[in-house]
Amino acid sequence: MPRPAPWRLSPDAYPHSQPIQTRFGDMDVLGHLNNVAFAALFETGRTKFNHHAGLWGALLNRRAVVAQMEINYLAEGQYPDDVKIATGIGEIGNRSWQILATMFQGGQPIATCDATVVMDKDAGGNGLPDAFRAELAKWRVREGGEA
Repeated sequence: MPRPAPWRLSPDAYPHSQPIQTRFGDMDVLGHLNNVAFAALFETGRTKFNHHAGLWGALLNRRAVVAQMEINYLAEGQYPDDVKIATGIGEIGNRSWQILATMFQGGQPIATCDATVVMDKDAGGNGLPDAFRAELAKWRVREGGEA
């Protein structure tokens, strides 16, 4: 697995960040955050991002689901330290969009997560509504310092 692009490892590349509390049950037998915990922490960060950005509810008014998710583990995470999930929008397609995130602990990147969200084709319409697409664009990640 190639290392993520340098911009992915900077919290400044993301328009939103949220501290998330780790839990005792997130630990594996070696005292590290386990792989399932990483997925759950990213899910919490993604959900908080969606609420903060207003990407749920009437703006989309259609069903959307996570169709693919990839987590790249960069370093061990530790309980009881909180993590910070930095999140933004990556590629925007016709019926789908990416939510990109990096998890930081102690200021260091410990994992990245790329989630592809797809609008239900049976929900009607031939693509993302224009207003929703415009809102997604406001939350794009800043690759190499670009907005």
